[in-house]
Amino acid sequence: MLNPEDQFHVGIVVEDFEGTLEQLSSLFGYDWCDETGGPVALELPTGAAVLDMRCTFSRTSPRLEVVRRIPGTLWEPVPGSTLHHVGYWSDDVAGDTLKLEDHGYVIEATRPGADGGLFFAFLRSARGPRVELVTRGVQPHLEQYWAQPSATPATDTGRNSS
Repeated sequence: MLNPEDQFHVGIVVEDFEGTLEQLSSLFGYDWCDETGGPVALELPTGAAVLDMRCTFSRTSPRLEVVRRIPGTLWEPVPGSTLHHVGYWSDDVAGDTLKLEDHGYVIEATRPGADGGLFFAFLRSARGPRVELVTRGVQPHLEQYWAQPSATPATDTGRNSS
């Protein structure tokens, strides 16, 4: 099953992306990577979809992922909370997905990887937090992304809003 040391971020989905980054920086000292994302091909319970997924990660640990809201999808802020998911590295996203399903989790979205396996999977449970499983193969790339200096000054609240 999943291990605590494989948990690498907490994802929040927000309505006010720039305002949230500014607040988390000013109140809690977070420093942010540049915004990343774009069209992503996904499998949803309703079928294939392409969604414009945009987010940023904190350089600061514990790592936060702030995700722009996507209306009408599972990427909407939860009423009363912006907590969206807990992200885990996985050496076998498909296998770990099956294990979570065996424990009552339901698949909400998956993204196929270039190797034919799963790149990531989002699952939810009535008794626990939503979980994102991410292939460990992307870990070196994300670590490089987290280490890059921001192209946008930390005091600028209009981070990559173009």
